[in-house]
Amino acid sequence: MRVLLNIIWFVFAGLWMALGYALAALIAFILIITIPFGIASLRIAIFALWPFGKTVIKREDAGAGSAIGNVLWIILFGWWLALINIITGIAMCITIIGIPLGLGSFKMVPISLLPLGREIVDADDPRAFGLS
Repeated sequence: MRVLLNIIWFVFAGLWMALGYALAALIAFILIITIPFGIASLRIAIFALWPFGKTVIKREDAGAGSAIGNVLWIILFGWWLALINIITGIAMCITIIGIPLGLGSFKMVPISLLPLGREIVDADDPRAFGLS
Protein backbone atom coordinates (compact mmCIF):
# COMPACT_ATOMS: atom_id res chain seq x y z
CA MET A 1 0.00 0.00 0.00
CA ARG A 2 2.88 2.37 0.79
CA VAL A 3 4.33 1.92 -2.67
CA LEU A 4 1.02 2.73 -4.34
CA LEU A 5 0.49 5.82 -2.14
CA ASN A 6 4.06 6.97 -2.81
CA ILE A 7 3.61 6.65 -6.57
CA ILE A 8 0.33 8.58 -6.54
CA TRP A 9 1.87 11.16 -4.18
CA PHE A 10 4.90 11.59 -6.45
CA VAL A 11 2.73 12.28 -9.48
CA PHE A 12 0.28 14.69 -7.87
CA ALA A 13 2.33 16.53 -5.23
CA GLY A 14 5.69 15.01 -4.37
CA LEU A 15 7.69 16.27 -7.32
CA TRP A 16 6.39 19.83 -6.97
CA MET A 17 6.93 19.93 -3.23
CA ALA A 18 10.43 18.52 -3.59
CA LEU A 19 11.19 21.26 -6.11
CA GLY A 20 9.98 23.85 -3.58
CA TYR A 21 12.32 22.45 -0.94
CA ALA A 22 15.14 22.30 -3.50
CA LEU A 23 14.54 25.98 -4.28
CA ALA A 24 14.76 26.77 -0.56
CA ALA A 25 18.02 24.78 -0.43
CA LEU A 26 19.42 26.68 -3.39
CA ILE A 27 18.64 30.00 -1.73
CA ALA A 28 20.21 28.77 1.50
CA PHE A 29 23.37 27.64 -0.32
CA ILE A 30 23.67 31.00 -2.10
CA LEU A 31 23.49 32.87 1.20
CA ILE A 32 26.45 30.74 2.44
CA ILE A 33 25.84 31.31 6.15
CA THR A 34 22.60 29.33 5.87
CA ILE A 35 24.20 26.21 4.35
CA PRO A 36 22.99 24.04 7.28
CA PHE A 37 19.45 25.11 6.36
CA GLY A 38 20.12 24.04 2.77
CA ILE A 39 21.18 20.60 3.94
CA ALA A 40 18.03 20.31 6.08
CA SER A 41 15.93 21.44 3.13
CA LEU A 42 17.43 18.76 0.88
CA ARG A 43 16.66 16.10 3.53
CA ILE A 44 13.05 17.28 3.55
CA ALA A 45 12.98 17.33 -0.27
CA ILE A 46 13.82 13.63 -0.34
CA PHE A 47 11.14 13.04 2.32
CA ALA A 48 8.69 15.03 0.18
CA LEU A 49 9.26 12.69 -2.76
CA TRP A 50 8.34 9.50 -0.86
CA PRO A 51 6.69 10.35 2.50
CA PHE A 52 4.68 7.18 3.08
CA GLY A 53 6.53 4.64 5.20
CA LYS A 54 8.65 7.36 6.80
CA THR A 55 8.18 9.32 10.00
CA VAL A 56 9.86 12.20 11.79
CA ILE A 57 11.33 11.81 15.26
CA LYS A 58 12.96 14.28 17.61
CA ARG A 59 16.69 13.80 18.06
CA GLU A 60 17.68 13.44 21.69
CA ASP A 61 21.00 15.24 21.14
CA ALA A 62 19.38 18.41 19.75
CA GLY A 63 20.12 21.43 21.87
CA ALA A 64 19.93 25.20 21.95
CA GLY A 65 21.60 25.50 18.54
CA SER A 66 18.71 23.63 16.95
CA ALA A 67 16.19 25.85 18.71
CA ILE A 68 17.89 29.05 17.54
CA GLY A 69 18.29 27.61 14.05
CA ASN A 70 14.61 26.68 13.94
CA VAL A 71 13.61 30.27 14.76
CA LEU A 72 15.74 31.52 11.86
CA TRP A 73 14.38 28.75 9.65
CA ILE A 74 10.77 29.75 10.32
CA ILE A 75 11.55 33.36 9.42
CA LEU A 76 13.48 32.56 6.23
CA PHE A 77 11.90 29.41 4.81
CA GLY A 78 9.60 27.55 7.17
CA TRP A 79 6.45 29.64 7.00
CA TRP A 80 6.07 29.47 3.23
CA LEU A 81 7.06 25.80 2.98
CA ALA A 82 4.52 24.92 5.69
CA LEU A 83 1.92 27.02 3.89
CA ILE A 84 2.55 25.07 0.68
CA ASN A 85 2.01 21.81 2.58
CA ILE A 86 -1.21 23.09 4.17
CA ILE A 87 -2.63 24.32 0.84
CA THR A 88 -1.67 21.06 -0.86
CA GLY A 89 -3.22 19.04 1.97
CA ILE A 90 -6.49 20.95 1.77
CA ALA A 91 -6.60 20.54 -2.01
CA MET A 92 -5.95 16.80 -1.72
CA CYS A 93 -8.63 16.32 0.96
CA ILE A 94 -11.35 17.68 -1.35
CA THR A 95 -11.83 14.21 -2.82
CA ILE A 96 -12.27 11.00 -0.85
CA ILE A 97 -9.47 9.31 -2.78
CA GLY A 98 -7.12 12.19 -2.01
CA ILE A 99 -7.63 12.14 1.77
CA PRO A 100 -4.63 9.84 2.49
CA LEU A 101 -2.49 12.11 0.32
CA GLY A 102 -3.79 15.19 2.12
CA LEU A 103 -2.92 13.60 5.45
CA GLY A 104 0.56 12.89 4.09
CA SER A 105 0.89 16.55 3.23
CA PHE A 106 -0.27 17.60 6.71
CA LYS A 107 2.31 15.16 8.14
CA MET A 108 5.03 17.29 6.57
CA VAL A 109 3.97 20.57 8.20
CA PRO A 110 5.84 20.07 11.51
CA ILE A 111 9.15 19.25 9.82
CA SER A 112 8.61 22.15 7.42
CA LEU A 113 8.38 24.50 10.40
CA LEU A 114 11.02 22.95 12.69
CA PRO A 115 13.47 20.75 10.74
CA LEU A 116 16.54 21.13 12.93
CA GLY A 117 16.77 18.62 15.74
CA ARG A 118 14.53 16.19 13.85
CA GLU A 119 15.37 13.01 11.99
CA ILE A 120 13.47 11.23 9.22
CA VAL A 121 13.38 7.46 9.78
CA ASP A 122 11.53 4.46 8.38
CA ALA A 123 8.19 3.83 10.03
CA ASP A 124 9.45 0.34 10.88
CA ASP A 125 12.47 1.73 12.75
CA PRO A 126 12.23 1.06 16.51
CA ARG A 127 13.11 4.71 17.18
CA ALA A 128 9.81 5.70 15.54
CA PHE A 129 8.05 4.04 18.47
CA GLY A 130 10.35 5.50 21.13
CA LEU A 131 12.37 2.29 21.41
CA SER A 132 16.14 2.38 21.11
